[in-house]
Amino acid sequence: MKLNLLSCDAQRPDKRAIAKCITEISNINQSLSNELTAILLEGDAVDIEVTDKNSGSALRALRKLSIDYEILD
Repeated sequence: MKLNLLSCDAQRPDKRAIAKCITEISNINQSLSNELTAILLEGDAVDIEVTDKNSGSALRALRKLSIDYEILD
């Protein structure tokens, strides 16, 4: 499943928690995850791919971190 991470509405976003979440749900390395987190927090959208077995827990984790997303596929 492909997700478009649109924005983070948290008043004080936790960069480490967001990067860790992205790493866990999309199976990418920590360095790339940190870059994607920085891009997301600057206000730009980020596309990631989530394995189907993690889709339910991934969406819950994103909502918990106040990340708005849309499902692309």
